[in-house]
Amino acid sequence: MESTVLTIATGARSATVDLTPEVAEFCVDKEDGLVSIFVPHATAGVAIFETGAGSDADVLNAIDNLLPGDPSRWRHEHGTPGHGRDHVLPAFISPSITVPVQSGRLLLGVWQSIILVDTNVDNPTRTVRISFIPA
Repeated sequence: MESTVLTIATGARSATVDLTPEVAEFCVDKEDGLVSIFVPHATAGVAIFETGAGSDADVLNAIDNLLPGDPSRWRHEHGTPGHGRDHVLPAFISPSITVPVQSGRLLLGVWQSIILVDTNVDNPTRTVRISFIPA
C-alpha cells in the first residue's frame, strides 16, 4: 500500500475543500485498485458531492440546520461555545471514503468531487491521508 499525507488549511470558519485534484494526481501513475481518503480528526469528514453552483454553501447550511452551533444543545465541554456539534459531524459525514481507480484514473461521476468538510473553527489545519490499495 502506498500513502501520502496532505496538510490542508481550512481557516477559522466552517469550510469545504475540494481534494479531487490532489487525489487524482496521487493516482495518476497507479493501475487498477482503490484509493482511500481518510481524515484522522474527530471533528472533520470527507464526502463525495458536486461542487460549485452553490452546493458547497448548501452543504454547510444543511450541517448548520442539522447540527446547530447553539452551545446550550451540546454537552461537550472544551473548545469554543457550540463545539460539541463538531464532534457529532463525523457520525453524519464519515472521516473516510474509498473510490475505485482504473488505469490511474478516479472513477468518479461527471459532477462528483472528493470534499473535506470541516466545521471546527478551533483547528484551522487538517491532515488528510491518501492511500492506494492495488487490485
